[in-house]
Amino acid sequence: MTQDDPRQILGIGLEAGDEEIRAAYLRKVKEHPPDRSPREFERVRDAYEELRDPQRRARRLLLAADPAQPLVSLLESGADERRFTGPGPWLAVLKETRT
Repeated sequence: MTQDDPRQILGIGLEAGDEEIRAAYLRKVKEHPPDRSPREFERVRDAYEELRDPQRRARRLLLAADPAQPLVSLLESGADERRFTGPGPWLAVLKETRT
């Protein structure tokens, strides 16, 4: 994870669900209220906005995960309904899992 990774900003792991994401967001907003630290609040808000949307969250998982890892769990959870046309290693992995 990079410093700009929304999960790191909120302090959660890759397996966090909706409830955990929302709880982490509320904790961070209390730590960094908009009137005291507006820049940090914006980072927290943007991270939450990205992780709140299931499609954007799935895309973030695909980009953040190791290309050598199988994507079976993501594909089984309904992410296969959306086409991902990202970097070369992912295309190879997706082709292997769909055949």
